[in-house]
Amino acid sequence: MRTSQKFLGLLLAGVVSVAVPSLAHAQTAGQDMHNAADDTGHATKKVAHKTAHGTKKAYHKTANVTKDAGHDTKVGAKDVGHGTKVAAKDTAHGATAVGHKTENLGDKIAGKPAVH
Repeated sequence: MRTSQKFLGLLLAGVVSVAVPSLAHAQTAGQDMHNAADDTGHATKKVAHKTAHGTKKAYHKTANVTKDAGHDTKVGAKDVGHGTKVAAKDTAHGATAVGHKTENLGDKIAGKPAVH
């Protein structure tokens, strides 16, 4: 009988040693809900902060790219305008030169000297 009493004593000690600490840390359902709400609020605030940060970063990146594109468009338009101006001058010069050659050809056919 002594062995069974020792066994029961050890079993009781084991149960008490496991149950007492868990009872000491037990929380009510209300406290659990409060903690869950705090955790959710903290996580929501963290996500909102990261979203705002990402949005600002994207805004600045877009603004810089737009600024660069605007500058490139301005330079490109200036180059096209210059090219158009040069082409117009060259066309006018070519038309004048062709006109002179036509006059000279007409003068040759008519037998006049080529003085222009």
